[in-house]
Amino acid sequence: MAKTAKATAEKVSANPLGRKSTPRSSGQVPQGDSGVPAPARHTSGGQVEPQKQAQSVEFPEATGNEASGSPNKFDILLDMSVPVAVSIGQAEIPVRRLLQLGPGSILKLDKPIDEPVDLFLKDAKFAAGDVVVVDGRFAVRIKQIIGADAASDGQKA
Repeated sequence: MAKTAKATAEKVSANPLGRKSTPRSSGQVPQGDSGVPAPARHTSGGQVEPQKQAQSVEFPEATGNEASGSPNKFDILLDMSVPVAVSIGQAEIPVRRLLQLGPGSILKLDKPIDEPVDLFLKDAKFAAGDVVVVDGRFAVRIKQIIGADAASDGQKA
């Protein structure tokens, strides 16, 4: 059984009084709340954009039980790269001090050197580890993977 969804669009135009204006049936000039004609909407080329009318649309009802695709449909995601950020600490300093920073300046961070660093996917902490050096580059040795519940509690500020 198909359900009918009726879309209602309210075109909002800016006017000097900050009120919204609603388009009327075709052929009529849209009026604002004060009865003053609403300003026409112009495109970047200086042309007047015609008023648009809402239309009814029918959507089929989905049961949610239908399986689609192959069992390996997420395999493409397994080869995607995602950015991982490593946080070694933070510092809060006044703007005056920030403006004084330059080559050779030292910025002391809040995290002790023996504490693990935090690893983030987007803004969610997902692991902790130790900074190491591999082939002359910084690396992180994972010490702990953090579950989804703990990750939401330890999000980056």
